[in-house]
Amino acid sequence: MKLKMTLANKITLIRAAMAIVMFLLMVAENKWAVIASSLLFGVAASTDWIDGRIARSTNTATPFGAIVDPFVDKVLVGAAFFAFTELSIIDVPVWAVFIIILRELMVSTLRVLAALDNYVMAAERWGKFKTTVQLIALGLIFFIVDVKFLIPITGGCLKTVLTFLDNLLGCLPYSITVITAVVTALSGVSYLKNNWNMLKKSWSLPVND
Repeated sequence: MKLKMTLANKITLIRAAMAIVMFLLMVAENKWAVIASSLLFGVAASTDWIDGRIARSTNTATPFGAIVDPFVDKVLVGAAFFAFTELSIIDVPVWAVFIIILRELMVSTLRVLAALDNYVMAAERWGKFKTTVQLIALGLIFFIVDVKFLIPITGGCLKTVLTFLDNLLGCLPYSITVITAVVTALSGVSYLKNNWNMLKKSWSLPVND
């Protein structure tokens, strides 16, 4: 019997590749590379909605997609936030990014433990809300970074508009990241609470009285 990777899973793997390229562009210390990475992030983020919709509409959901799709989302988000901490043009707190990455690793671990128990851990509302907040936050920070990089190379009315936006939004990356970290941590607490019995089962062995 021939096996063929589903379209949704192919898109998921493409998103993983885009996340890696995006990260490399962001740390290249070149303004045009960073601006290009923001466009790549937008495309990559949109594929998260696309592959899920395709899997549901064509009834081609797979265990691979259930585990790897959210993992790739975490790679995309973690890579972007981590790279932002390396940009001197904005202030993104490392401690908040650490909280975000720690939560994502924790939930990924829970998914692996669930899979070992032949159980697919479905995404929760808190998790979906968290992902939405993360993507919006990253999109806004990318926008702010692009504005800062474009100001020196523009002129006239466009430069005036960009300068106004920079004055209005330029100090927000710090607070945006902190808010995202809080929402991310709360969603992690929700996953822990709802999967606590599964977690206890995974680290325990039967005891003979």
